[in-house]
Amino acid sequence: MPHHTFVLNGKAVTVDIESDVRLLWVLRDVLGVTGPKYGCGVGVCRACTSHVNGRAVTPCTVPVGDLAAADEVTTIEGLPATVGRELHPMQEAWLDHDVAQCGYCQPGQIMAAVAKVRQAREAGRDIGEADLDEIRNICRCGTYNRIREAIVAGAQRF
Repeated sequence: MPHHTFVLNGKAVTVDIESDVRLLWVLRDVLGVTGPKYGCGVGVCRACTSHVNGRAVTPCTVPVGDLAAADEVTTIEGLPATVGRELHPMQEAWLDHDVAQCGYCQPGQIMAAVAKVRQAREAGRDIGEADLDEIRNICRCGTYNRIREAIVAGAQRF
């Protein structure tokens, strides 16, 4: 069986699994990382959103064989370590704005928000309404207004 090595939440990991197995299943079923949620399995709902090298991806669509040994995968579990705190500022904003209802989509929502804020900053600007409109993660509870408010507030904290 093929070996696949990548960096997960700051630590190198190696898994023995076929190359076409999607990263979401490797994270959840092989490595026991349950923050990225299975929703649709085809990248539509984005409940599994995580980061690969700082960019938002849907691990349900990424074959583990596409990762290189130096690729850094960050899930909600590893997000606070990216800022050296117990909670990431975006997670704090989520709590302050009482975003979650059922909570199922929230890890993916937060990961998408952090990536979008970083993208805006790399472009030399603050996050704006157009950026918020580009975030397509589905929230079945419909807390979109609180999500948007929390993203703006969280962006001001980091």
